[in-house]
Amino acid sequence: MSCLFFAICAVFFQTSTAIATEVPNIVLIYADDLGFGDVQCYNRARGKIRTPHIDQLASQGMRFTDAHSSSGVCSPSRYTILTGRYHWRSRLQSGIVGLWGSPLIAPERLTIGGLAKQQGYDTIAIGKWHLGWSWPIPQERAKQFKAGPNGNQVNRETLAVWREVFSNAIPGGPTDVGFDQYFGTDVPNWPPYCFIENDRTVGIPTQYLSQALIGNNQASKQGPALKDWTLEPILPALGNRAEKYIRSRAKSNTPFLLYMPLTSPHTPLSVNEAWKGKSGLGLYADFVMETDAIVGQVVDALDQAGLAGSTLVLFTSDNGCAPYIGVSKLQEQGHYPSGPLRGYKADAWEGGHRVPFIVRWPGQVEPGSVCHQLVHQADLMATLADVTDASLTMDQAEDSFSILPLLQGQDTPIRTTSISCSIRGVPSLRDGAWKYIAAPGSGGWGKGGDQSQSVQLYNLAEDLGEARNLADRHPDKLDQMQGLLEKLITNGRSTPGPKQGNDVPVKRYPAKR
Repeated sequence: MSCLFFAICAVFFQTSTAIATEVPNIVLIYADDLGFGDVQCYNRARGKIRTPHIDQLASQGMRFTDAHSSSGVCSPSRYTILTGRYHWRSRLQSGIVGLWGSPLIAPERLTIGGLAKQQGYDTIAIGKWHLGWSWPIPQERAKQFKAGPNGNQVNRETLAVWREVFSNAIPGGPTDVGFDQYFGTDVPNWPPYCFIENDRTVGIPTQYLSQALIGNNQASKQGPALKDWTLEPILPALGNRAEKYIRSRAKSNTPFLLYMPLTSPHTPLSVNEAWKGKSGLGLYADFVMETDAIVGQVVDALDQAGLAGSTLVLFTSDNGCAPYIGVSKLQEQGHYPSGPLRGYKADAWEGGHRVPFIVRWPGQVEPGSVCHQLVHQADLMATLADVTDASLTMDQAEDSFSILPLLQGQDTPIRTTSISCSIRGVPSLRDGAWKYIAAPGSGGWGKGGDQSQSVQLYNLAEDLGEARNLADRHPDKLDQMQGLLEKLITNGRSTPGPKQGNDVPVKRYPAKR
């Protein structure tokens, strides 16, 4: 009887192990402010920055040429890639989550981390969060966390408040929305200037950040910092933590999901000495190369741990390159961070939200393949559900379409529409090759646009650079696009299914003058 029992247990264990290894590990590397044209394999003609590791990833997998983030800025794009839902259905109608902002993801909202956990995955987030926390800051003490220093000293009262607040747990972050572990800096150029592990700061900030690190494409806001905090060690620390985590998974039969939102090449342009001057194009380009090296470190860790064959790696960026890092000088030297696209970070034009998007999945995705179909970062949730054989309810991932058929070689559309917004909330709607922007200009920081027309209409199949506004030539198409946008808003979803509610009334554009 005992022999039979052990035999049954052995069969069960073998079956469980087989099931566990059938689904892939998932590694999502999310660059910050990396332009479409900053990656060499996307911009052979007008790209001068060497990105060998990202290029190699593309040669080993599939490169998408028509992939989009939800916004031209970071917090809204992060919300969407994690939830499979357009950010403008939430309270974030424009801009980003502010300094010491509250959580944008509602506790009941399913994320890719939560979905993976339901499917038996170990889940971890390493990097920049920027989706808000429930900071335990008393309202009457808020000024002591936002005001700049009077000299370089922290007075006793302020120091006591900091110590009280940063000694407490910080709810509402990654570990409350589906991730077992978290390590990173919430926003590297904002306070608190320290790492956060799970739901606590690593150390207690006791000083203001050195004034020498404020401005000039370094940190942008003054506030609480650890003693002697500097910016250069941040990115290497994230790479090392990811490598350590991957090594720890080498002998586990439990699949894992690693969400790695990098802090680079967003400001602070805190380039380490080994990379300064490497590009010959300036600090931003050096930082892109250092970012590429971190991608290589993570991918190499998978290879060395024997996990490459069982891991789906996705690399993308939250929005386009930021114009304030010296775009004009880069262009003078022959590098165009948006490649052939118009606009940059914050814009509704393509340069704001058309981003690199690469998937490597050995044995499933053909090496060196290219897909020209329209995809959106919202699609990760439905794809993960497809890959892990999970089910999504009607009120989850309302704007997510599975790209699994495309990864398997299908070359027909999985979605015909997508929406990406500017920093001010101006929507751009795709319908096949047609694109509608509900404003006369970029909707962001980009200059230009025919102000005599209140909206824009482009055919990207014929005019990828958005140089010819067709709004006055195709009034019927314009009406159809405007009606389609309204339908996608009022339905509360873009996927098939019953209507859902938006969290707040959605602002309509074009804005009344």
